[in-house]
Amino acid sequence: MSENCSQNCETCSEECEQGRGQEKKDFIEKPHELSSIKRVIGVVSGKGGVGKSLVTSMLAVTMNRLGYKTAVLDADITGPSIPKAFGIKEKAQGSEHGIYPVKSMTGIEIMSVNLLLENDTDPVVWRGPILAGAVKQFWTDVVWSDVDYMFIDMPPGTGDVPLTVFQSIPVDGIVIVTSPQELVSMIVAKAVKMAELMKVPILGLVENLSYFECPDNGKRYKVFGDSHIDEIASKYELEVLAKLPIDPKISAACDRGVIELFEGNWLDGVAKLLEQMEAR
Repeated sequence: MSENCSQNCETCSEECEQGRGQEKKDFIEKPHELSSIKRVIGVVSGKGGVGKSLVTSMLAVTMNRLGYKTAVLDADITGPSIPKAFGIKEKAQGSEHGIYPVKSMTGIEIMSVNLLLENDTDPVVWRGPILAGAVKQFWTDVVWSDVDYMFIDMPPGTGDVPLTVFQSIPVDGIVIVTSPQELVSMIVAKAVKMAELMKVPILGLVENLSYFECPDNGKRYKVFGDSHIDEIASKYELEVLAKLPIDPKISAACDRGVIELFEGNWLDGVAKLLEQMEAR
């Protein structure tokens, strides 16, 4: 902040932390007037194919099992996979009050573009600003009822949609999903730097596809080579929250639409961290 700061960011031409914070605050959108959302967690990755949607789904299920009301806002408009994982085939309904999310079999509220399309296989061929606008409407026009934890499944990368989410929605923290390959070091760096630029707290890292545990001998095999997650976490002073194995049962649960029935405690540490967060 300049020594001669007038506290009026609109008329100031200087770059400062306060100015950037004020700019972000000015873009924040209010949720629907009938919505009640206590905490918002973004699940991000610097590239596709690392299991971001899987981690989002499992986090929502894990917190739901602990007795919290959870929701998933599927911001991956061009690659929506959340409804498939939860086995949702019905479409979202609306009224004069707004749009209502579809509830899963255990009561998790879900909104995804596939719940609005006539056919699940219809492609969404929209330009960036329209994609970003749709995500914003999922926040402002959808009636989210009494949600303790909302998880936003972000599209990969650092484009229009992630930028819109960070600027328009009051995200309390993000979880960065990675895989063991060395290339991930650069990808994670991009995600970390974007979060820092947007002043969004990073809760930690989750490594997916970390290892395969052989059911015959109990040994763990590193299918994708040695993990670099710990050194990446150390470099950016982040915590490794969980390491998820390659487990055919998880893939099968997603394919059959029964992710809510998955067995495993890999994300219990993340759940404890989330429970320590204060409600907005």
